[in-house]
Amino acid sequence: MPEYLVIAQISIAVALIATILFQLHGGGLGGIFGRTESVYRTRRGIEKTLFKLTIALAVIFVVLATLMVASAS
Repeated sequence: MPEYLVIAQISIAVALIATILFQLHGGGLGGIFGRTESVYRTRRGIEKTLFKLTIALAVIFVVLATLMVASAS
């Protein structure tokens, strides 16, 4: 398994965790488990950018995981 794939996978994982944690706004730990009093609203500005970045990082993470499995066998 190439070392650069492992380093890329770890980097993407850390970035993905950070973007998910940045999306928890104003709720503390209650925001992680979902709060009943939260109101639906549209994403704007930085929230929309973080949402799209999270999706992109998740796709890259899955692609890298697939490449790592393919290169191991």
